[in-house]
Amino acid sequence: MRLHPGEPEAHDHQEITLPDLVRRLVGTSPGRLTVVGIDGRGGAGKTTLTERLRAAVPGSAIVHTDDVAWNHACFDWGGLLAENVLRPLRRGAAVDFRPDAWVAHGRPGSITVPAGTGVVWVEGTGVIRAELAPWLDSAVWIQGDLDEQERRLTARDGDSPEQRAHVAAWLREELPFLLREQPWNRATTIVNLGSEGRVFAAYPRKGL
Repeated sequence: MRLHPGEPEAHDHQEITLPDLVRRLVGTSPGRLTVVGIDGRGGAGKTTLTERLRAAVPGSAIVHTDDVAWNHACFDWGGLLAENVLRPLRRGAAVDFRPDAWVAHGRPGSITVPAGTGVVWVEGTGVIRAELAPWLDSAVWIQGDLDEQERRLTARDGDSPEQRAHVAAWLREELPFLLREQPWNRATTIVNLGSEGRVFAAYPRKGL
């Protein structure tokens, strides 16, 4: 597996069913809010896995960090997420957050989570960071081969000169950020996504 320098390869992966992964992340006790962070590099499969998890837990909700970061910053959005999404959720309040960048650029709508939602999946590169660890009950780091992730990104976003420049600019921030934060060491579960929807999980000694 080809990984960026500084990220150790997770070993002892075992194939796991989606219900078993949900139990690992959420537990079996109803009535208590559970916030799960889902992190990984671009093209790792974060959105795909998160959508599958939401479908497996009726009534759960997804917050995409890309929405918080939209026209704001690649990674300097932890405070916005904590104060405007995670703090209200912990109070039991509904979330209806319209970031300043949405207003300034005329983006309609808002980031919403109904009050009383039992499970919230917070998905995006950089969510398993030290700043947000107190707000997360469990966390997934999706580890995958960089060649495969780059193939997925090209298939999804194209390979134009503009897109290559965008990816290069993103990596200039992503690489030092992830090397500094080392989210794989805070994850309670490390996942590798196989073909045909198969999920392989490993459980590191370190956790949130």
